[in-house]
Amino acid sequence: MSTPLIPQAFYFRMALPCVRVEGLPRAGARLLDLPEGCRLAEFSGLDGVPPWAEARAAWNPGGLAMAFEVGGKLSPIFHDPRQPDASDGVDLWIDTRDTRAAHRATRFCHHFRLLLIPGKGEPTVQVSQPKIHRAQADAPTARAGEVRAVAQKLRKGYRLEVFFPASTLGGFDPETNRRLGLAYRVTDPDRGDQFLAVGHGFPVAEDPSLWSTLELRG
Repeated sequence: MSTPLIPQAFYFRMALPCVRVEGLPRAGARLLDLPEGCRLAEFSGLDGVPPWAEARAAWNPGGLAMAFEVGGKLSPIFHDPRQPDASDGVDLWIDTRDTRAAHRATRFCHHFRLLLIPGKGEPTVQVSQPKIHRAQADAPTARAGEVRAVAQKLRKGYRLEVFFPASTLGGFDPETNRRLGLAYRVTDPDRGDQFLAVGHGFPVAEDPSLWSTLELRG
């Protein structure tokens, strides 16, 4: 059977529920410890590609929480500052206005890159906020250390948890808007990239109309 030229996810406007969880971020080694009910659906299976990364999301008035668990890795965590796109990590795109009709990012569209850096103990997470190409306006830049992220090694993979305080997401206001635009890319040097919806072949990194919708509930 031939591989379709256009991925099945392109034909759908994905709207994913995001439940409210109080007490985030938590104190201790587990920053989030999100329950199963926070798990996000993923759509690579629509094209017969088995997923190897799981994503979870939650929110509260203090901010947005995301967690990723990667399993079945074929080699240890890899980091090369000269090749961030080929290193283990996650890229996240968040639009606090869910501007699905716009093809260029606005000041409400944020890009965060989370790269894992291996060490003797648990890996650390390097957080950066690259600018979005062709954006109409740049989102405010989060202060250093304001975004909290931790990682833990698993038997054949890792878990990455990140909390974005409301102050790091320009326009985040659940009282007036409960819909966020969301896209992500999980990178594995051996297996390539896993996207939330459409991926390679589409300008996901700069076109918010290709992002999915995260519905804040609760």
